[in-house]
Amino acid sequence: MDTSSKENIQLFCKSSMQPVGRSSFKTEYSSSKEKQRCCGKLKVFLGALSFVYFAKALAEGYLKSTITQIERRFDIPSSLVGVIDGSFEIGNLLVITFVSYFGAKLHRPKIIGTGCLIMGVGTLLIAMPQFFMQQYKYEKYSPFSNSTLSLSPCLLESDSQLPLSIIEKSQSKRTDGCVQTVAIIGPIFGFLLGSLCAKLYVDIGFVNLDHVTITPKDPQWVGAWWLGYLIAGIVSLLAALPFWCLPKSLPRPRSREDSNSSSEKFKFIMDDHTDYQTPLGEKSKIMEMARDFLPSLKNLFGNPLYLLYLCASTVQFNSLFGMVTYKPKYIEQQYGQSSSKANFVIGLINIPAVAFGIFSGGIVMKKFRISVYGAAKLYLGSSVLGYLLFLSLFALGCENSDVAGLTVSYQGTKPVSYHERALFSDCNSRCKCSETKWEPVCGENGITYASACLAGCQTSTRSGKTLIFYNCTCVGIAASKSGNSSGMVGRCQKDNGCPKMFLYFLVISVITSYTLSLGGIPGYILLLRCIKPQFKSFALGIYTLAIRVLAGIPAPVYFGILIDTSCLKWGFKRCGHRGSCRLYDSNAFRHIYLGLTVMLGTVSIFLSIAVLFTLKKNCVSKHRSFRTKTEGTMVSTRIRKENCTTSDHLLQPNYWPGKETQL
Repeated sequence: MDTSSKENIQLFCKSSMQPVGRSSFKTEYSSSKEKQRCCGKLKVFLGALSFVYFAKALAEGYLKSTITQIERRFDIPSSLVGVIDGSFEIGNLLVITFVSYFGAKLHRPKIIGTGCLIMGVGTLLIAMPQFFMQQYKYEKYSPFSNSTLSLSPCLLESDSQLPLSIIEKSQSKRTDGCVQTVAIIGPIFGFLLGSLCAKLYVDIGFVNLDHVTITPKDPQWVGAWWLGYLIAGIVSLLAALPFWCLPKSLPRPRSREDSNSSSEKFKFIMDDHTDYQTPLGEKSKIMEMARDFLPSLKNLFGNPLYLLYLCASTVQFNSLFGMVTYKPKYIEQQYGQSSSKANFVIGLINIPAVAFGIFSGGIVMKKFRISVYGAAKLYLGSSVLGYLLFLSLFALGCENSDVAGLTVSYQGTKPVSYHERALFSDCNSRCKCSETKWEPVCGENGITYASACLAGCQTSTRSGKTLIFYNCTCVGIAASKSGNSSGMVGRCQKDNGCPKMFLYFLVISVITSYTLSLGGIPGYILLLRCIKPQFKSFALGIYTLAIRVLAGIPAPVYFGILIDTSCLKWGFKRCGHRGSCRLYDSNAFRHIYLGLTVMLGTVSIFLSIAVLFTLKKNCVSKHRSFRTKTEGTMVSTRIRKENCTTSDHLLQPNYWPGKETQL
């Protein structure tokens, strides 16, 4: 209230001559207090719900950031990692439909709190294998951390001796759009946390880090993938606490009960007693609600607009889930970046663009008061423009690294075809090297070799964590030198133009992410307004279920299967089974990753066009029926007025024409 209102209240309070005013003041004052209490609880609910969204998104974002770390730690292919990523959504399948249906009629806050507890415990369980498995093993050529001792990798292999292995552990409307934006902030922290943990060695806290001879740039490096799950699990458990203190429902203030100006979200959150409560305060029974389940489901799927939007969203989320899941891997393989840097870039640049796009979409909807039809056009336009921009990424790739025997010949003069790929050559034939090893060495000539043995190196020198090989016969041949040459542990850098391509990729990726997410809130509003109010909770549950079952679970799996087809060099486990991919064909990876994303996006655009035409058809038919009804009402009203006028004239005994004029 403003100052004048307070002064008027004081005057009403002091005056004893106006009981009516006092009564109206009491009503206004009690209504104001009730409104303040309700708004306070609503703010607490929205704050707690936002924190839950954050906790869930934090765990999901962190899972995406640990894809490559989990691959290396457990030595598994991308297809299996996709199954692990998809299984993150499987828990929702058991309860989401029934919770969305019964949750609207039971104690919602406690149901949400229970879900947070389960989510927290589940996230903690993901990290448990780290504490029950043996320590991470990687190959070393020398057990000394500082040594100038000369070793001969070639001779070691020729004597059928494996490189020495060690086991080491080391430290390694105002609410419109707000909750959705908070849900996007979670992955920002998830990827940044993933970037931090990727710099820490997998067995941090259990061994002396001075004994670790590899760095985060080494292809054998595995970060502390498990650490972030412990943090995310604790955050989820903390998010459950506020919901146990909230009431079952938030009743509307009496002054607002019949107001038409309340927002869509206010009506959705507030409890509608006419829909969800039985008369005379009786509690609704589970069996009675269960009888209405199938009719409610039939009603939803009988709505063509809802069904088309559900299909369009499902296909689009297939595209987005697959793209986001393997984006860190794509940056690593395509542009030669480290896992830590890939996660850092996505968390600090890419995801904020998504959050800003979602928030911008909400602002546009609110400021310009866009209708449902306008929301559908904005949703479609953002998708079309976003995927058109995405097409430009095909031209922003890097060529394959020069890897002897896989992408180029040992002479380094020509590319190697699939049938000509061979890791053995005359320069390393006497070494009897292992074909399954992947311990890349960058030669002085800029060519990467699968191992020092396959490079034909004769001696080596270690200084700290740096290991340099000398007298490498294969390096000398490719360099066209008379003498032998040297090499260093690790893969060679991509060509000189790759860093510039990576910069262009980031710029286009940020713009594309912003454009696609701009249609998020318009699509959400379209979803809410195309269904009846009493089915909103159930419809959102079915929508979420469909997205998770038909997109969240399968997309990472088939994306991973197709990406595995671009592998050039597979690793092998100690038991002899195939492990994770060590080297991908950059061109094939790019075409599969980007092509599949664009193909799914195109299908979703056509379905969105169908949504727009269906909505337009409904609007035209409703407009015609409204006009027909209005015209009929006007005609009947005019006839009634004429009849009433005639009857009035007949009923007046002293009436004559011109009476009103004379009087």
